[in-house]
Amino acid sequence: MKAYLILEDGNVFTGRSIGSTRDMISEIVFNTSMTGYLEVLTDPSYAGQAVVMTYPLIGNYGICYEDMESRKPWVDGYIVREIARRPSNFRSESDIETFLKEKDIPGIEGIDTRALTKILREKGTMNGMITTNENFNLDDVIKQLKQHKVTGVVEKVTCKEKTTYLSKDYVATDADNARSGLKLHPYKKGNFKVALLDYGSKDNIKDCLLKRDCDVTIYPALTKADEILADAPDGIMLSNGPGDPKECVTIIEEIKKLYSSNVPIFAICLGHQLMALANGGDTKKLKYGHRGANHPVKDLKTGRVYISSQNHGYVVESGSLSDDIAEVSFINANDKTIEGYHYLGKNIFTVQFHPEACAGPQDSEFLFDEFIQMMEVSK
Repeated sequence: MKAYLILEDGNVFTGRSIGSTRDMISEIVFNTSMTGYLEVLTDPSYAGQAVVMTYPLIGNYGICYEDMESRKPWVDGYIVREIARRPSNFRSESDIETFLKEKDIPGIEGIDTRALTKILREKGTMNGMITTNENFNLDDVIKQLKQHKVTGVVEKVTCKEKTTYLSKDYVATDADNARSGLKLHPYKKGNFKVALLDYGSKDNIKDCLLKRDCDVTIYPALTKADEILADAPDGIMLSNGPGDPKECVTIIEEIKKLYSSNVPIFAICLGHQLMALANGGDTKKLKYGHRGANHPVKDLKTGRVYISSQNHGYVVESGSLSDDIAEVSFINANDKTIEGYHYLGKNIFTVQFHPEACAGPQDSEFLFDEFIQMMEVSK
């Protein structure tokens, strides 16, 4: 069946429908990862967005359900050059087209994703529609696209109730057991209680703590700081998540209270942005964002560059956070945007990239060990 991708600027791409055939309007973004398509589909940070995969063949190792990063896929739509209909992988349980249909996700294949990506890079992220209606009215569609806004996505993706996971119940994956680097650099273990604020948290954040012998309690995004602190956690994690950080006004007020406590805090992606906003910083929207598994970040303390997994459309504005409050710890080696802060006089550090990084490079997973160390010293 024919499908059409219509962009806000009037560009129309014709391809084949994959997944659901319902109409979809969303913000169109691109991801440069060569692998990890299931993790992309199930990353809550993509709520409110349709994703273009720049790698030309997607789905060649099938669908492995245990690799999902959350309980369901969150993308609004999926755009690829070609999908693999006959995956080859001993772990595969399904194929990507069946997955998209089962989860009611509209998609399109067979378009020039390189040309599409160049448009998004040159003109910036924009809204788009995927439709199978051959009789669409372009002027009417463009009017709808210009009116579309992404709002309320953190409340949409967060968990509904507080849940606790015990480290003693965690079973290491085959991938963890096979990592040869663990012989030289084993995980730092710490028998701590960690509160994880779920703004759209990937499951692997929880798992990175569990395999370090931490018990993890996950809280809904709008949980009051007083309730969290009353549970006496040894450390607090602020998770990744979707949308404009400035929209999270209520959450920012609660983060101010967490900041004023002496509990160690580690924040990732959206959590990093929210912590900056809670301390007088500012954020801005990038032209087309950072999404992929090959983004270099430089550690300003050591000068070392790490390859990171990233998924964000907003960054903390350089110079907006007072030097008396925090110092920059990481920068993006490509465009020099801020990738991390260390808060002065506080047991708090934050990063814009994803150190849990599944699928993706695991260069920076040591940050979880530093979080364990910070809780040890604080205690």
